[in-house]
Amino acid sequence: MHLSGEADAVGVDGDHRVCAAIEALPDRATMHGWVSRFALLADPTRLTLLLCIHEVGEICVSDLALAAGLKDSTTSQALRLLRAQNLVSAHRDGRVVRYRLADPVVTDLLDRMRKGPYEELGAAAVTPGASRGSPRDA
Repeated sequence: MHLSGEADAVGVDGDHRVCAAIEALPDRATMHGWVSRFALLADPTRLTLLLCIHEVGEICVSDLALAAGLKDSTTSQALRLLRAQNLVSAHRDGRVVRYRLADPVVTDLLDRMRKGPYEELGAAAVTPGASRGSPRDA
């Protein structure tokens, strides 16, 4: 097999599917970025916040916390992580800081989730605290 140069390597597909699969993989830095982004989205609290922001466009921390059923401090901490990864951005409107989605790829993904088969999973799948008591305890 020509891919690894190892004498004992065995190729299964004669039509080079293995080569195509290997070529489709990103470099380590890109893969790490993708893993980090998906890890942020995999957290129920952060996903809930992103869905709320996605729905309304812009929202302040206290309103977002109320909508998500979270404490303001929990919401602020999650927003800091989302801002650090450029998934959301903030702008000041007088004394109020409003958050909005900043990543068009995440916006598109949330659009697709809302319109696709994932919507059938139900609200409990992304509601923080759904399996451990009151969301206000989060």
